[in-house]
Amino acid sequence: MFNQKIDRKQTGSLKWQKYAGKDIIPLWVADMDFASPPPVLDALHARVDHGVMGYTKPYESVEQEVIAYLKREHGYEVKAEWLFWLPGIVPALNLICQAFANEGGGVMINSPVYPPFIFAPQWQGSTLQDVPLIVDANDRWTLDFDGMEAAVTPETKVYILCSPHNPVGRVFDREELERLVDFCRRHDLLLISDEIHCDLVLDHDVKHITTATVNEEAAKRTMTLMAPSKTYNVPGLACAFAILPEAKMRLAMMKACRGIITEINCFGYAGCEAAYKHGEPWRQELLKVLRSNRELVYSFIAEHTPEISLRPMQAMYLAWMDVSALGLENPCAYFESHGVGLSDGADFGDPTHLRLNFACPREQLQAGLDRMRVAVETWRAKA
Repeated sequence: MFNQKIDRKQTGSLKWQKYAGKDIIPLWVADMDFASPPPVLDALHARVDHGVMGYTKPYESVEQEVIAYLKREHGYEVKAEWLFWLPGIVPALNLICQAFANEGGGVMINSPVYPPFIFAPQWQGSTLQDVPLIVDANDRWTLDFDGMEAAVTPETKVYILCSPHNPVGRVFDREELERLVDFCRRHDLLLISDEIHCDLVLDHDVKHITTATVNEEAAKRTMTLMAPSKTYNVPGLACAFAILPEAKMRLAMMKACRGIITEINCFGYAGCEAAYKHGEPWRQELLKVLRSNRELVYSFIAEHTPEISLRPMQAMYLAWMDVSALGLENPCAYFESHGVGLSDGADFGDPTHLRLNFACPREQLQAGLDRMRVAVETWRAKA
């Protein structure tokens, strides 16, 4: 199933269309080159067979499946009225900045981070307060709490966490999350926890902790963002949800959405329900493949491209690679010139890194890594 080569070139794929007509293997944007789970495809076929594709509101069975999933997988007990459906995490981030930071309000993030964390505050007229991640004594990326204390101001309204962290792959432990919740409490910040990658933890001895479950303070202060899209490879269905435990949160988001966000499409709900209800066996097989591909990336870089370094990835399918030793003016363009397309670290706030997506058939990943090896060997010969 996961070794099947699927031609996406003529489907309008964002990932593949970027390099249309070029001999470049796309290992960049975070969608997988795997077919979506059969139960999800079956649910979509059934929805088509129904024959009517009208406006669709969230209905009881999909709500109950999400509620059951949250309790089963993350120990998070929520009510149906807390679920706020959205077409994706990116519009959610922009709406949050609009609703809670407003003009000039501060939004704190920690780069390197998923680019919309950087862009959304600026697009919505908020003040971006970026406190970069640091590396601790255990060689782990972590939050710079001293830097955050120095950067926070009375105008700061929102803190946005990426957990697990994209692109560095950290799964934050309970102590880190408790400290973060206390930071937000003391400065009265709304804590946004983007947990879209929470079901893709690769380390067997690590468990994702949903921020809102840390303690009572977290439960009332945190807005959680989730979606089945990354785990089950259905981003094109445009279906995500925020968990808003406080009525005032829901009211503010409803006001921000008026006239902008309309109904989620019927296929999004159908795919979401099927993924959470029937997708677990597929997810477990996916995790085996991702772990194997991660080991290939680790071993390949250690053996063939030691000039490139990366810290251990606990979650996701994205390798955050430090290419600073190569001293390239434009690392992304350099590797594209050697036939492999990677995400530019500059978009995440760090131009010394590149991000590699290893969620693809092993043959495709190996071919991309081989091209990276040639690129580094070419650099080595000229150095």
